[in-house]
Amino acid sequence: ADDQGAPVQWNVETKENVLWKTSIPGLAHSSPIVWNDKIFVTTAVNKDGNQELRIGLYGDVDSVQENSECAWRVYCLDKQTGKILWKRTAVEGVPQVKRHAKSSYANATPATDGRHVVACFGSEGLYGYDLNGQLLWKKDIGPLNSGWFYDDSYEWGFASSPIIYRDLVIVQCDVQVDPFIAAYDISSGKTIWETPRDEIPSWGTPTVYEDANRAILITNASRFARGYDPVTGDELWRLSGQSEISVPTPFVAHGLIFVSNGYRPIQPIYAIRLDARGDISLKDGENENEHIVWSKQKGGPYLPSPIVYGDYLYVCTKNGIVSCYEAMAGAMIYRKRLRGNVGRSFSAAPVAADGKLYFTSEEGVVFVVRAGPQFELLSTNPIGEYCMATPAIYEGVFIIRTEKSVIGIGEVP
Repeated sequence: ADDQGAPVQWNVETKENVLWKTSIPGLAHSSPIVWNDKIFVTTAVNKDGNQELRIGLYGDVDSVQENSECAWRVYCLDKQTGKILWKRTAVEGVPQVKRHAKSSYANATPATDGRHVVACFGSEGLYGYDLNGQLLWKKDIGPLNSGWFYDDSYEWGFASSPIIYRDLVIVQCDVQVDPFIAAYDISSGKTIWETPRDEIPSWGTPTVYEDANRAILITNASRFARGYDPVTGDELWRLSGQSEISVPTPFVAHGLIFVSNGYRPIQPIYAIRLDARGDISLKDGENENEHIVWSKQKGGPYLPSPIVYGDYLYVCTKNGIVSCYEAMAGAMIYRKRLRGNVGRSFSAAPVAADGKLYFTSEEGVVFVVRAGPQFELLSTNPIGEYCMATPAIYEGVFIIRTEKSVIGIGEVP
């Protein structure tokens, strides 16, 4: 978000450079999105108020069962003031599946094209609204149980966010039974195409890249990363050599597709050509081929999606180690740890603006680092609440979704 005046220094607890703070009930990890002066977020509200969240670095695979009724909601806020303009309850009921203690029942970030707002609540359905909160359609896309592939009784929660391409809403549903990816008409919710997937559960969001020559729908998952035709759902290419748990979202920068995973022992990073076709998997001992410009078998992130900003790829591990690579060639430039006990664990993806990178810890601290080949920590900014969501930056306002609030941060005159 260059040239938008993103802030560098703030403190939510002392209200330094805090424009507004709005409480949002429930528990959700979905990120805020912005269209002009409107911010959209989703949440799941347990009517008994019993919503456990356990952050940090641990390997517990157990599930949380919420037996009380929940309300799944969409909120619209004013970007300038944080005032709630409208809220809509999409559905109410007892959750159909369990979740992980680090998860929520509203993990998927909504999407908008300026005319529609689409929210996905996993097993509770897919919903289309207009920007004034009028429900346009709703779609039951089935029970979506994403959990431990070794034992399907451990249910961790659906997380892949819907994306919008032209007049299509695309959702990647890598679940325990009958995984698929599908496209729905954005005006009606009607199924346009649905493609079965040979996959185990994954949690990343797909990406569409389009230029004058091609359009590619890119997915990241445990068995294969894949490219599809977004109009038909036909597979274009596939890549094996992935982690068993796949979370980061793929993206395109400098004419390359970046795919990464970080669940040990396989922690790959791949830089793939846009014209890849067929099975592009590397053979044993290979780091590149005609389709893959460069790759690493170690160094991929487990939870936070990486980012390319300028000439460099930045990867943040779940324990706050930042690695910087040459995006086009893959050479490592530096590897540094974000300092302090306040930054022990990371789930949110980094964002960038005006020569700066923003890394948000689960404990609720945003580390601002100068972009470029030299690591320099510019500021450490406390939020005061747990944070799992990726921030948004728009017109000088840094918008962050915490465990209990949405907060607008900017330079206060």
